[in-house]
Amino acid sequence: METNVTRGQADFDPSAPPPFKIAEIRDAIPKHCWVKNPWRSLSYAVRDIFVIFALAAIAKYSSTWYVWPFYWAAQGTMFWAVFVIGHDCGHGSFSDSRWLNSFVGHILHSAILVPFHGWRISHKTHHQNHGHVENDESWVPMTESLYKSLPSSTKTLRFTVPFPFFSFPLYLWYRTPGKEGTHFHPSSDLFSPNETSYVITSTVCWIIMAAFLFHLSIVFGPIQMLKLYFVPYWIFVMWLDIVTYLYHHGYETKLPWYRGKEWSYLRGGLTTIDRDYGWFNKIHHDIGTHVTHHLFPQIPHYHLVEATNAAKHVLGKYYREPEKSGPISFHLAKILIASMKEDHYVSDTGDIVYYQTDSKRLRFYENMKSS
Repeated sequence: METNVTRGQADFDPSAPPPFKIAEIRDAIPKHCWVKNPWRSLSYAVRDIFVIFALAAIAKYSSTWYVWPFYWAAQGTMFWAVFVIGHDCGHGSFSDSRWLNSFVGHILHSAILVPFHGWRISHKTHHQNHGHVENDESWVPMTESLYKSLPSSTKTLRFTVPFPFFSFPLYLWYRTPGKEGTHFHPSSDLFSPNETSYVITSTVCWIIMAAFLFHLSIVFGPIQMLKLYFVPYWIFVMWLDIVTYLYHHGYETKLPWYRGKEWSYLRGGLTTIDRDYGWFNKIHHDIGTHVTHHLFPQIPHYHLVEATNAAKHVLGKYYREPEKSGPISFHLAKILIASMKEDHYVSDTGDIVYYQTDSKRLRFYENMKSS
């Protein structure tokens, strides 16, 4: 078994089985935090949609060139906020109505070119297997043998900022190295036969949105659509990839990944990390409050902070307070880059493993920095 209890935490082993059960965490969370208010959820969706259209109107009818960079950053962030509301729909934390969750989820996710059910099902797999080396689905660590089999160009794209943070569309089409399938076809390994109609429905909605964007490109011109939609889309993709990466990477002490009998839903969930995004916390619906969400995805986003505060006394050292952010979370850039330099693969064997560093790639980064 690998261990990694350095850097001030020699008295605490994060891979040790916790002295509490998941029921104890659940019981510590106030009952009202579990209540899903569909009107409140809809109000957030309506707010985000209103802001998106307002931003687009301001940018389109403004004659000043310097408005566009601000528009791209703001609109891409709002696309990300809309994704988070659709994410709640996928978990069923938007409301108790499956029909309403599916309807709103399809509208919001199709609008940003995400196949709702295809993504929902794979994301459910991620939550059910979080922290498991082989069975997890989001930013899964590569084994040493898989890593060493990859060509140098693939390693560069995967571990050199900013390339990995444009990967979400590729993940939707091809998944990650070592895994096969697509989010768009029901025959994919991601899905079971009884999920065929769900996948087809979402793929059809995706195609309709893609066709609509093509039509708008003809009407308004491709340059205008590039500025209004596609640049913000790539900002959204960067938000999604960076935030989801930081949920599971970059803590000051490396955190464990599990296999076999050492893995459990609770232990896997406790390897996730909360992050503080400053002003953006409320804009993207407190999605940085992630540990409680991973353990209990049924809790609506507007109760996550309260639920987390209530559960901290049970979690103890298994909860890692996020580093406080200024208005803009610039501090996360250093964490992100450091993780990309150091977190490359895990051992092919062992039921408790930690990320290891490719020394050749680390030297490559250092040479880039010094040149």
